[in-house]
Amino acid sequence: MKKVVFAIAFWFTIFNLSALKILVGAEQPNTYLPLLESKNIAVLTNQTGRIGDENIVDFLHSKKIKIITIFSPEHGFRGTADAGEKVDNSIDVKTGLSIHSLYGGNGEKSMDSIIQKIDVLVFDLQDVGLRYYTYLTTLVHAMNMCAIHNKKIIVLDRPNPNGFYVDGPILDMKYKSGVGILPIPVVHGMTLGELALMTNGEKWLKNGAKCDLTVVPCLNYTHKMRYILPVPPSPNLPNMRSVYLYPSLCYFEATQVSLGRGTDAPFQQFGNPLMTGYSYSFTPRSVSGAKNPPQLNQICFGVNLQKEPTNKELFKKGVDLSYLIEAYQNMKIGDAFFTPFFEKLIGVDYVRKMIVEGKSASEIKSSWKNDVKKFKIKRKPYLLYPE
Repeated sequence: MKKVVFAIAFWFTIFNLSALKILVGAEQPNTYLPLLESKNIAVLTNQTGRIGDENIVDFLHSKKIKIITIFSPEHGFRGTADAGEKVDNSIDVKTGLSIHSLYGGNGEKSMDSIIQKIDVLVFDLQDVGLRYYTYLTTLVHAMNMCAIHNKKIIVLDRPNPNGFYVDGPILDMKYKSGVGILPIPVVHGMTLGELALMTNGEKWLKNGAKCDLTVVPCLNYTHKMRYILPVPPSPNLPNMRSVYLYPSLCYFEATQVSLGRGTDAPFQQFGNPLMTGYSYSFTPRSVSGAKNPPQLNQICFGVNLQKEPTNKELFKKGVDLSYLIEAYQNMKIGDAFFTPFFEKLIGVDYVRKMIVEGKSASEIKSSWKNDVKKFKIKRKPYLLYPE
């Protein structure tokens, strides 16, 4: 009888949560505004840091919070720059505030000098839940700076659109880079707020330091939810389909195969001029957000993923290397198919070897099963939301 009552209560709770509107951290100003009053503030954000239709910077500025500067991550404050593109420092036309680009000429040095002049750093970025998506790296760098200079960081949390599963190998730290900074799986299933707590708790900052951290959690969110992003997080993740395929297609960045940058369907197709046996084709062009994409102006033959598999099928696939294996086997160029960047993305050295040896996607996935199991146990103390 107790089990029945518990089950009813559980599903009643889940039903109620699903019926309620998710409130992200930024939408709970009464929680964090008292921590900012009479303080010198820096805000690390971009176009995804929103309260409804208003940017978090504009909101704080309207509340007379003393903002010293804006820090912008990869893709810039407005989120329109190419992947990895250097973005100059500038001035925000609306508020007159200085924007210091962390992907500009000075980068982290600029952040280091400015953080010494502030009291609190407000962090508000929409992540997509992948270890190699650089907003996580930006968070860890910000936490390191705050720890070094004894400054407070407030993370305004947002849901993870890929937060309903964990998949992929844990990063071998010999491949630590800007696209892999923590020993976590490719798909970690956590929000940036949860990862900030875990980074502090596991002493992953430089020299095992901890920063003064406050996370403002989302309300009415669980990891089982399929959260639809209100704003594209970066130019080449324009819709939810690209976000769901991102964990499986990003590895093409470390090959000669285009994944559709420079088209209207990035991360929803793949191809190369030398791939054979395909009727489908696309041609990458120079466009905003992809000024010099791989295979620029070349007709690429390959696979269209804009309709199949369905999103429901994608939820079950997780990290699916079958696309990568298909292209590898089709091009027949052996290990020359890969660049050294591949290990930085996948995080370990054995995956490339298994592909070259002819292993299947399911065989490769089984090789990191224990990594997933271990990480799920390790992350439990830091989860803010029900699984």
